[in-house]
Amino acid sequence: MLLNILPEETAEELKATGSAKTKSYDSVSVLFTDFKNFTQASEILSPEELVAEINNCYSEFDKIVTKYGIEKIKTIGDAYMCAGGLPVTNTTHPVDVVKAGIEMQQFIEHNKKEREEKGLPFFELRLGIHTGPVVAGVVGTKKFAYDIWGDTVNTASRMESSGEIGKVNISGDTYNLIKDKFTCQHRGKVKAKKQR
Repeated sequence: MLLNILPEETAEELKATGSAKTKSYDSVSVLFTDFKNFTQASEILSPEELVAEINNCYSEFDKIVTKYGIEKIKTIGDAYMCAGGLPVTNTTHPVDVVKAGIEMQQFIEHNKKEREEKGLPFFELRLGIHTGPVVAGVVGTKKFAYDIWGDTVNTASRMESSGEIGKVNISGDTYNLIKDKFTCQHRGKVKAKKQR
């Protein structure tokens, strides 16, 4: 049960010691997604149909992040958050997370076409990625949650909210780590509110 909620390394530590240490990571790639058309779809679909469609999308996202060794952090309504480079550090996380983001967008585009053909409402996806330091730990006593904090998380969220539908919007920091592996298009300066 714990392995469905927490990363394996964290679950083992919790079982062995009764607690899990908070850890700082120097470099993690955080990915956020958000559905466009969610409100409109929720007004057309029955609650069961809406949840089934969200589950369809999130189940595919789960498969994609598992494929690339990325840690799913949480979902909040129609937002999905995951991170590469933790709890086990690695150097491939920026590339892994961008690949995952591309596959998520491809899935949503394919799903959109299928649903359009059937005359069903569909989701489109905004997706943002930023790379930087985070703090990770387990919170809660009744329902454990593995979560991450720091300005990197805030910036990844801003990359998503300022992103273009159907694209993978990355920060300059992520770009500098992946520019030799992908063809990127510079968008110029995009206003992204800074948290204080």
